[in-house]
Amino acid sequence: MGFLLGTVKIEDSVLLAPVTGVTDLPFRRVVRRYGAGMVFSEMIASRPMIEEYRHTAKARVDYSEEFPLAVQLAGCEPDMMAEAARMNVDFGAAIIDMNFGCPVKRVVHKFAGSALMKDELLSAQIMEATVKAVNVPVTIKMRLGWDETNINAPRMAKIAEESGIKMITIHGRTRSQMFNGGADWEAVRAVKDSVKVPVIVNGDIRTPLDAKQALALSGADGVMIARGAYGKPWLLRQIMDFLRTGALTPSPEMSEIKALILEHYEAMLHCYGEHQGVAIARKHLCWYLGHLPDSEAVYTEIKTMQNPDAVKEKLSAYFDGFIHTCRAAA
Repeated sequence: MGFLLGTVKIEDSVLLAPVTGVTDLPFRRVVRRYGAGMVFSEMIASRPMIEEYRHTAKARVDYSEEFPLAVQLAGCEPDMMAEAARMNVDFGAAIIDMNFGCPVKRVVHKFAGSALMKDELLSAQIMEATVKAVNVPVTIKMRLGWDETNINAPRMAKIAEESGIKMITIHGRTRSQMFNGGADWEAVRAVKDSVKVPVIVNGDIRTPLDAKQALALSGADGVMIARGAYGKPWLLRQIMDFLRTGALTPSPEMSEIKALILEHYEAMLHCYGEHQGVAIARKHLCWYLGHLPDSEAVYTEIKTMQNPDAVKEKLSAYFDGFIHTCRAAA
């Protein structure tokens, strides 16, 4: 189930995707608790990161506690991408991942993310500069192409392999699709057939059965999970178990989910401070509660609360009431 990226052993081929605003340190810790072959940081814009560290006294980042962590970088300048890669390796990144797939306008308008798929020469220059800059594996995440008339992922993958890229992740949509329609897992097979390095399939993998089908249709070496893990950080473990044994591992009991949510909430408050942490946590609470029964009313209340203690009390009351009802029924 695993594979090697240079000297970094990926124990399992079920990976957590890099997602801006989601895969921060608190969320990565929660996912790692249940298990993942590899977790990726949020996307980091290379030039702003370099400028911030040059002109401020910001403390160094330390990725050592998360080793092995893959740090994803975005940018369109080979020298900036190379320098940002060196900096993050100095901070302890085990793998550098390059973003050639982000479809959002603010990234694409700077000719980064999926816009790079329109310029194969510049893409090759960025890949080569980044690979030469660091002594750790460099990977890449991309889409099928810019639009339906320009499906060039197989060619881009070959360029990546020739540039020294060690793993390629393909989201099964074009940039023009954004997140509309369904991911085309079968189209990833053309990429797998074009290269010898590991290929990972991504997009719309929300259940263990999805993961099995995505692997079968794409021929990929592994799966990368993004939105499927929102509110269900144990999903990667369920997928790993299913791919190994064929058995569907049940979701955690409500008592475990309660403890997990409260711990994750505290971690966000610690990471961001009380004011910002309360705001950032709301989307995670929405995702968690969205998978649970009779939770709409409690989320309606807590989404406007500013006091974190009040939020925790409301969450505890919801879970304790549900757990008591279940025990009484048993």
